[in-house]
Amino acid sequence: MKKKTQVFIVHGGMTFKNKKDYLRYLKTREVSIEAKIYWSGDYLTKGLGKNFQIIRPRMPMQDNAKYEEWKIYFERFFPQFRSGVILIGGSLGGIFLAKYLSENKFPKKILSVYLMGAPFDNTLSEEDLVGGFRLKKDLSRLDKSSKNLYMMFSKDDDVVPVSHAKKYREKLPNAKIIIYKSKNGHFKISKFPEIVRMIKKDVKGK
Repeated sequence: MKKKTQVFIVHGGMTFKNKKDYLRYLKTREVSIEAKIYWSGDYLTKGLGKNFQIIRPRMPMQDNAKYEEWKIYFERFFPQFRSGVILIGGSLGGIFLAKYLSENKFPKKILSVYLMGAPFDNTLSEEDLVGGFRLKKDLSRLDKSSKNLYMMFSKDDDVVPVSHAKKYREKLPNAKIIIYKSKNGHFKISKFPEIVRMIKKDVKGK
């Protein structure tokens, strides 16, 4: 029986310089009782179909994230990964994967890496990129980490400016950098047909 292609998704998060800033965020953040629908949920499961296993871990302390804690938890999944895994990271999850894969040898063969709305550095208008998530200068290991490396940005992203795409391009000559006209800001979308097509193409061409 053919084994399913694993798709491991690292969600986004927030980082804060200190507890005071974190508490201020909790007191002022927008709250809603409406259900939130993300492309990475049921839409992706249905779009990819039965030949894929979607893995969606909840990373530690999502709203006050620390890289070292995420790294520990991420590595707990390694024994369960199979060769040909696909890694997806959105926002903070994107720079987490970028940092991890640029600094460490991954234990299994990676088919594809998708990073969307991933900040490159701390030049964000309304958020601080701290908590150990900053990239080192050499990203060559990330550039060679998989057969397919995709960086996705949106021109109307109000969190991570599209200018960060240029910064990644200078460091990652092998990456396929895609800039969309609009993905409802910071990829706040319920459907993402482009990534479904790309993932299926990657698997077909492996």
